[in-house]
Amino acid sequence: MHQGVVAFCPPLAFEAENALWHRLQGWSAATPPLLLVLDGITDVHNFGACLRSADAAGAHGVVVPKDRAAPLNATVRKVACGAAESVPVYRATNLARAMARMKELGVWVTGTAGEAEASLFEADFSVATALVMGAEGKGMRRLTREACDGLVKLPMVGQVSSLNVSVATGICLFEAVRQRGAGAS
Repeated sequence: MHQGVVAFCPPLAFEAENALWHRLQGWSAATPPLLLVLDGITDVHNFGACLRSADAAGAHGVVVPKDRAAPLNATVRKVACGAAESVPVYRATNLARAMARMKELGVWVTGTAGEAEASLFEADFSVATALVMGAEGKGMRRLTREACDGLVKLPMVGQVSSLNVSVATGICLFEAVRQRGAGAS
């Protein structure tokens, strides 16, 4: 229910891929970048929830492919609860090439996959990091997976074998927050 209030908001827009390269060149070692890469996330609710987690974790940006990705629409804006306006979302023409460029600029690219040998808690997220999350069911595409420096998994001890991508994203991002000592009292 709108409760008698109407607001007109400009449409959300993706940031240009070149803007990401410019931002990465300007970061210092004192504040290493934390990026979230979403490969094949087409559900707008999951996309919005991932943006919300990225904002809460202090991520410097979210990278999505030009194709096979959820749009930045009103549903994303609503689910993200303000994060869609505060976290830059970069659209990459070719995600694997964008990840290779990140690596050239000193960013370690870590993908998530249920069959990975290493646990999330073994990875070093204190350095410049791009965390790659794949679509539910399919996971990361082959070229995206091959572009990663390494793969990690969430240790699952219960009966279920996987989590919703937005839940897994939050867990992974906040492991980076923990390692970086952000928010420590």
